[in-house]
Amino acid sequence: METVVLVYSDDRSVRSDVRDALGTTLGGENLVIREAATQAAVLMELDGGDIDCCVFDAEATPAGGMGLCKQIHDEYEACPPVVLLIARAADSWLAAWSLAEAVQSFPVDPLTFPKVVEDLVFVEVDEVAEAA
Repeated sequence: METVVLVYSDDRSVRSDVRDALGTTLGGENLVIREAATQAAVLMELDGGDIDCCVFDAEATPAGGMGLCKQIHDEYEACPPVVLLIARAADSWLAAWSLAEAVQSFPVDPLTFPKVVEDLVFVEVDEVAEAA
């Protein structure tokens, strides 16, 4: 089995930092990280339907991660959970508006960040299994 995480940022170094913090496994499964630098690329990846979790950079331009998070929650019935990376704690209320399932300060902490993503991925999987 494998877990697929989509990382969105227009900044290559942000995507690299997230990749480094997450490593190569998550919850005992192989971790596949897909990267997107544009809003269109994110939507194309989501249309593929195999994304387990998204990590969006709230500071991305021209499409910010918060607006994109809100958009996918509104437009995709089976929207994967989203972790928003924020630069300022004051942005937490905007993250709540965007319907993000989790918020993390940037730069990401490699000791705590993987657990945040893991909890979202495997809680979602457990809830789906229980509902079936």
